[in-house]
Amino acid sequence: MGRIHNIEGRKNKQDSKRAAVFTKYARLITVAVKEGGPDPEYNASLKTAIEKAKAMNMPNDNIERALKKGTGAGDSENFESIVYEGYGPGGVAMIIETLTDNKNRTAGNVRYYLDKNGGNLGTSGCVSFMFDRKGIILIKKSDDISEDSLMEVALEAGAEDFLSEEDGFEIYTDPSSVYEVKDAIQAKGYDILSAEVSMIPQTYTAVEGSAVKQLEKLLDMLDDDDDIQEVYTNQQV
Repeated sequence: MGRIHNIEGRKNKQDSKRAAVFTKYARLITVAVKEGGPDPEYNASLKTAIEKAKAMNMPNDNIERALKKGTGAGDSENFESIVYEGYGPGGVAMIIETLTDNKNRTAGNVRYYLDKNGGNLGTSGCVSFMFDRKGIILIKKSDDISEDSLMEVALEAGAEDFLSEEDGFEIYTDPSSVYEVKDAIQAKGYDILSAEVSMIPQTYTAVEGSAVKQLEKLLDMLDDDDDIQEVYTNQQV
């Protein structure tokens, strides 16, 4: 199992609680508009938020409402981006990105989720040095795809690295160019499973025994919290 399997598993879980997922992405879009303006061509954060929402089949009406909310002068909600770092069960490193209108509530919840599942909240910077921020594009393997041809297309489009794994291809880019590379690959007729900016571990930690179920439970609890946008780990898969 690899990154493709994890992405598909995450999407299947999110499909079962679509309304909560839409709430998270609507918040992400609204905050991105407030911070960088309503044009995704000049606002990379907004472009990323819209791409994520569309990948989860969020209706265009929901996206439009979130965009309008971001430009509304009368909107009293003020969300703050806060990143938490720490360790989960089995010593796995974790980065937890949040958008919250109540940082005390969010900090308390994150600490509770970690403590309850064999982890602990750390200080800022305690694990982020173990990750690199990269754009990543995933494509499932199929008999119709030539690895050499896809690699050539990806590298010509500006990709930095290309990996062939058991279940698919992983294409890495500079964070600022992930969607340009994605569009170029799609223009050549390839189907993209996902494209996003992510925190990629430099090294991985194997999680074994009872810690595996603990980590799954922790990730589910984090995923269910509306304040939490993304969770990155260096779990070996």
